[in-house]
Amino acid sequence: MLDKSTKTCYTVLCHLKFIGKGGKKVPNIKSAKKRVLVSRAANTRNKAKKSELKTLLKKAHAEGADKNVIMTAARKVDKAAGKGLIHKNKAARIKSRLAKQPAVNG
Repeated sequence: MLDKSTKTCYTVLCHLKFIGKGGKKVPNIKSAKKRVLVSRAANTRNKAKKSELKTLLKKAHAEGADKNVIMTAARKVDKAAGKGLIHKNKAARIKSRLAKQPAVNG
């Protein structure tokens, strides 16, 4: 049996040595291997952040959404655009639609 740290290292080595995610070949150069790991981590992080943003927007677009929820959504959209998660024009479009939406005071 492999302990947890050995198992993690073994998994990483398997990913570096053989076939990568989606059946793509993994590079042989050390820096490129590291780059693959970093980009996978960033991809996972971005997916989570986008999913969180979409969920918040669904709550904000729901009928009878609270004013605070809409303001929070607009703030999160701004932050996402600033960090490059979504395009600035898309952020402006989303915020415009949020602003047009009637809010329940609360």
